[in-house]
Amino acid sequence: MNTLFAKNALLPTGWHRDVSVEIDEQGVIRKVTTNRPWEAGAERLNGPMIPGMPNVHSHVWQRGFVGRTEVRGDFWAWRDTMYRYAQGLDPEDLYVIATQTYGDMLKAGYTWVGEFHYLHHTPNGSPYDNPAEMSEQVIQAALDVGIGITLLPVLYKYSNFGSQPAEPEQQRFVHDADGFLRLLDALHSKYANNPQVRIGCAPHSLRAVDPHLLSDVLANAAGPKHIHIAEQPKEVADCIAWCGKRPVEWLMGNIAVDSDWCLVHATHVHIAELESIAASGAVVGLCPTTEANLGDGIFSAERFFQLGGNFAIGSDSQVSIDPAEELRLLEYGQRLTHHRRGILASENQPSVGEHTFSRSLAGGMRALGRARQGIAVGASADLIVLDGNSPLLNDKQGHEILDTWIFSGGSSLVTDVMTHGQWRVRKNDR
Repeated sequence: MNTLFAKNALLPTGWHRDVSVEIDEQGVIRKVTTNRPWEAGAERLNGPMIPGMPNVHSHVWQRGFVGRTEVRGDFWAWRDTMYRYAQGLDPEDLYVIATQTYGDMLKAGYTWVGEFHYLHHTPNGSPYDNPAEMSEQVIQAALDVGIGITLLPVLYKYSNFGSQPAEPEQQRFVHDADGFLRLLDALHSKYANNPQVRIGCAPHSLRAVDPHLLSDVLANAAGPKHIHIAEQPKEVADCIAWCGKRPVEWLMGNIAVDSDWCLVHATHVHIAELESIAASGAVVGLCPTTEANLGDGIFSAERFFQLGGNFAIGSDSQVSIDPAEELRLLEYGQRLTHHRRGILASENQPSVGEHTFSRSLAGGMRALGRARQGIAVGASADLIVLDGNSPLLNDKQGHEILDTWIFSGGSSLVTDVMTHGQWRVRKNDR
């Protein structure tokens, strides 16, 4: 057993003092005690201990063209640049970018990532000798760095609603049902016994699949299911032109959406759609820094929270990698919309930071197919240590610690990060 000791720690029951956490050789928490002085042999942590944050939505390779698109244009112009960049990536490039980016995620406090992965084939659309080559490169990068990963191979066949043929620059994304299911089977088989890997699937969007393809794959796919939906007004308008319904409206009316699902963005939705998402138990995957960078819009988080909806955060396009910044911008977007403060707090939890952190932790774990969350017996030892020497945290207690990290300190306050019982980031290594 390895034992950690923290003067302050955030447990599922709230903040506690003088916390000891015993971790076994498999990286699983076996005992948590509170209000007990430090005992010889336990490692003293240099600051508050909090759970690691799941990153529910990542396109890891997009880190490679950050800074190359900050010019006039819209989402669709950005997408054209993204497609051109994707054409130049080979498996070795993908591994290098993923290794660097996953390392940055760990340093910021993300300890598990949901990789929405659609670079499957060579640029002309022909498969690699190993059809899972690109998937395995991403997973290997995560394993080498030490971040847990839920790989979400993307099902992509069409360029737009109505089964319009894929464009030339989309060919390396494209699968039919049989090829996609073979890919899933191969990945499930190879990583079935690895505790740091989960496999799900991700219909890219309603515009990239048709109803028959979607049904065929979902009938045979296990694990978490993620989908981009209602990110842009044009997407909503095109969906209405195709079927007379809005994207979330169509999905909820035709697919059995439940708590295995993560609806990414869901930016442009009506109240009835918010109500249906909340009632289904699905998680909404919010990526505020990317949604702001791309000009997507602002999700109706206040109303969704009131409905008891589940949400999680993701770094998406990697323009920023910082869970504190995602949660901060989520709240600030609501303040700018409603001209009030503390929008995403609640009567039971008046701290915006603690409320959004706890709900994002729960939603992210669910969306990534992980049963247990937080610093608790039976959970994987995935945790963050904040800088106890920082003046920002001087005399801060309880929820003030999270509020300071989220609204002021950000990733600069993260000193040490553990995943699966092993230290991956230490202050002296940064």
